Amino acid sequence: MKVLKGTKVYSILTGNCPVCQKESMYVEPNPYKLGSTLKMEERCSHCRTKYKIEPSFFYGAMYVSYPVGIAFATAALVIAYYFFNLTIVNSYLVIVGVMIVSLPIILRISRNIWINFFMNYKKI
Repeated sequence: MKVLKGTKVYSILTGNCPVCQKESMYVEPNPYKLGSTLKMEERCSHCRTKYKIEPSFFYGAMYVSYPVGIAFATAALVIAYYFFNLTIVNSYLVIVGVMIVSLPIILRISRNIWINFFMNYKKI
């Protein structure tokens, strides 16, 4: 991952501050602790970047979560139907299972993509 350091891709995949990329934006690093999946720090302790630019800022991440979810579902379909030769009904069930299991990851990736639309990396 060090190769990607300084890019938006690094910040999106790791959930680190989009400006300095030195610490996680999330209070809990594990997205599967469902009570705190979306709890974020107010500011970065290194560069003092405020994560919520405005009230309800992350509602925009809902628009990003749709194509991210479609990407996960498409990957599940391709793997289930074409690689494992499952029937279309079984492939559908695999897609539903994958979407349920990956929901916390999709939520975080969507937030990470959304905040990276508005902030850029600065080498500090």
